[in-house]
Amino acid sequence: MTDARVAVVTGGSAGIGAEICRQMLDRNYEVISMARRAPDFTHPRLHSVQVDLLDAQATTQACAEIAHQYPVSHVIHNAGVIWPKLLGEVSLDDLQGLTQIHLGAAISLVQAVLPGMEDRRFGRIVLMSSRGALGLPTRTAYSATKAGMIGMARTWALELAPKGITVNVVAPGPIQTDMFYDVIPENSERERNIAQGIPVQRLGRVDDVARAVMFFSDPENSFITGQTLYVCGGASVSSVTI
Repeated sequence: MTDARVAVVTGGSAGIGAEICRQMLDRNYEVISMARRAPDFTHPRLHSVQVDLLDAQATTQACAEIAHQYPVSHVIHNAGVIWPKLLGEVSLDDLQGLTQIHLGAAISLVQAVLPGMEDRRFGRIVLMSSRGALGLPTRTAYSATKAGMIGMARTWALELAPKGITVNVVAPGPIQTDMFYDVIPENSERERNIAQGIPVQRLGRVDDVARAVMFFSDPENSFITGQTLYVCGGASVSSVTI
């Protein structure tokens, strides 16, 4: 294993991804953000690759270039979109788009950097799923692909464990991000009701999620693989109170 820590963070320009980048930079990682736009902050060890992960061909090309340029040790596939629709309104284009960004982009990126990880006998892969993988109204395509990430990670964990590579999943609940507020109006009664329905009585913050990612990313945590950690304030285990 090399001492170098070089992480690719998809969706690193904003929200949870930007916080992951910041926490990794604080721990001396070299960080490459893959997103449609560059992060709104700079750092000597922060690099930006601007690509639309919904574009499979452009994503594959960008992944190959990153793998050629950097000795990637960590992959954090955080990028995602929701596109909420009731079942009767869901299109196959919706499903194909979310399949590409949630599953296809992850496959392209890991395939590109995997030979280097295998040569160094070390790697950390973290996929960002969602509490929505357990089911949520208006989330047909989203929950299907986020649940698919969990199955994919478990499969990769089995394949890659003998090679010193761990694969785990972080599944956030409602987190205060622009993507959340694209669906739920900020400071609305609906937002307050969601927070009150969470056992810990608040919405999550981006740093709550980033810390979970950092746990799985730690080189010392080599005996943890194939796991899904719900960062959801207890929402994944709560039930109706009568």
